[in-house]
Amino acid sequence: MDMTELSHKQLKNYQRAHRDTWNQGLSLRVHRALSWLDRAEQERAREDLDAEFLFLWISFNAAYASEYTHDQRLQQRDAFARFFTRIVDYDETQQLYQVIWQHYPTKIRTLMDNPYVFQPFWDCASGRNPADSWQDTFASAKRAAHQALAESNVVTSLSIIMDRLYTLRNQLVHGGATWNGGLNREQLRDACGILAALLPITLQLMMQHGNEVWADAAYFITD
Repeated sequence: MDMTELSHKQLKNYQRAHRDTWNQGLSLRVHRALSWLDRAEQERAREDLDAEFLFLWISFNAAYASEYTHDQRLQQRDAFARFFTRIVDYDETQQLYQVIWQHYPTKIRTLMDNPYVFQPFWDCASGRNPADSWQDTFASAKRAAHQALAESNVVTSLSIIMDRLYTLRNQLVHGGATWNGGLNREQLRDACGILAALLPITLQLMMQHGNEVWADAAYFITD
């Protein structure tokens, strides 16, 4: 299947054709992720960036989260890196790198340059850390992101990107932003564009390797 411009409908057709050969853990994770991707596409049609981003995030979370990551309470970046290491190994044609490179001059660079999706900025703003201590860390993080891209280090690039999006996710989920507010439109527009490009490829790669051993889905019990 051509992975460019993959829609929920295309992915769902592939899932229906192959799911009987997968283990329950992978099958449930993909089933859940596709359901939320479908809803995200509906919100995109309604031009509701807040809802689209949240549903895209739930879809990604359904795909990567397992009972292991849930029980062990892994740090998010560690969990992202573990997941993406496996997915990138499957990506023999470097489609994920191509997505990153395609969006780097616009959405990803803008995201990396935006302190409002950088958690240490908010830790300083809230008084948990000294007022200006985030700036050196911010500059270092941007250099790490640029270097990872230059070295075609897709796992590190994706982990850094998702770390920024996780901060945006926290702002919305924990009530730190206003629905349809003007202050975060640029961040949400870029975030939706990045996730909407990465997520379908990730799900397709998972499905193409559905016969391999996958951990059980989070909140999963057998009959």
